[in-house]
Amino acid sequence: MADISAKDVQRLRQAAGVGMMEAKKALVETDGDFDKAMEILRARGLMKVEKRAAEREASDGTIGHYLHFQADRPVTGVVVELACETDFVAKHADFREMANDVALHVAWGKPRWVRREEVDQGVLQEQKDLYTRQAKEQGKPDHIVEKIVEGKLNAFFEEKVLYDQRFINEQKFEGTVGAMVNQLAARMGENISVRRVAWLTVGEDLT
Repeated sequence: MADISAKDVQRLRQAAGVGMMEAKKALVETDGDFDKAMEILRARGLMKVEKRAAEREASDGTIGHYLHFQADRPVTGVVVELACETDFVAKHADFREMANDVALHVAWGKPRWVRREEVDQGVLQEQKDLYTRQAKEQGKPDHIVEKIVEGKLNAFFEEKVLYDQRFINEQKFEGTVGAMVNQLAARMGENISVRRVAWLTVGEDLT
């Protein structure tokens, strides 16, 4: 068994936002492998987040905002509603910072939907038909066509869905926006989610 130092436990604890015992247990389970321990903690945290989301209502929260300036004037403005369960978390500095971080990301990523479940079914079917037709025109066999369509749909989600987009500031968080929000939810012990996003850009076509 690998020698698990207090420094290793502290490093994992800070990165995953979990307690000392949880961090040590994950390192022991993975024989000291930091990356594998992170994956275990993320999976467990996600399960807890999903369970809380199903059982508890997130009726509190805050509004995050971001203004993008160009030539000393704001040209894009973003607002984000980040929901939580309690007033205590809504006022927490990390929670408010997260709302603003997501707003900054939205200004860059301009997602059409927050989650995959929100994607318009008509649009989704159009994409499936397009990818299927393209693959068949290339002479791909049916079982390969299915894999190609699945891969291209995932790429579509990563481009258009907020929770599937990689967070713009990788120095702050390396992963998707959804994973970043879920990590905060696991650390805070509450159901936390992005409820709505909106933005305005000067001169943007409104049709």
